[in-house]
Amino acid sequence: MVAAYRGRASAREYPLCADPWALGLAGEEGLAIARAYDEVFPHMELWIAVRTAFLDGCVRRFAREAEPRQVVLLGAGFDARAARLSHPGLRFFEVDQPSSQGEKLRRLAGLGGYPRESAAYVTCDFEREDFLERLEASGAYTHTPTLFVWEGVTAYLTEGAVRGTLRRIAEGTHPESVVAFDHLRKKIVAGNVRDPRDLASRSFVADLGEPLRFGVDDPLPLLYEAGFRRVRTHTFDELALDSTGTYARERAFRFQGLALASRAASDLG
Repeated sequence: MVAAYRGRASAREYPLCADPWALGLAGEEGLAIARAYDEVFPHMELWIAVRTAFLDGCVRRFAREAEPRQVVLLGAGFDARAARLSHPGLRFFEVDQPSSQGEKLRRLAGLGGYPRESAAYVTCDFEREDFLERLEASGAYTHTPTLFVWEGVTAYLTEGAVRGTLRRIAEGTHPESVVAFDHLRKKIVAGNVRDPRDLASRSFVADLGEPLRFGVDDPLPLLYEAGFRRVRTHTFDELALDSTGTYARERAFRFQGLALASRAASDLG
């Protein structure tokens, strides 16, 4: 579904993001789910486009640093940033559970011209394996500044899993490493909302097998407790205004946020 929205947004006359591989990865199944979700949350495509553009910008800024760098797509799903945003001296690692990654690689095999070598593919059972150990075993360096892109994941994890992942990044990687992730706020996760569209949105993703589990209103205390000392947060309304020059309350972006955090990076963009 997310790949379908990314592909649809890329095909607009004035696109906010550009992903030529997304529709091929989504397939008709993804497009059908996106069309069904449009009936529940008609602004989802804009949300995905804004999020994609923001995180793409983070990768581009990170790539401009002089020393060799790494980008880790944590819970990569059908992400295509390694193919889209390759840069000399920048290495990409895609970390995901074996079944999801296997399905992505199967779909990539049917996309002519996709540069599969643009990323190293790292399988990880997050319940039983340490993702940093799996990365090191696949050639990643913990002593190299790394950008962790954690997109569309935290809302579906337990609070303990979110805290543990953030703490592992803060304690186990180069101090100038950065984690960039999106999150939902507590009210929508708990279902403490009155708008029927919000309740329908929660039910829709739960029916897909991804019930909402974690929300945080202000991620700064969470990040501080995990060990980060530089934090920058954004709301989707802010980013949508930056991207489109418009604001509309009915878009219902009040529950979504994005955060960047590092122990020591001087510029979070």
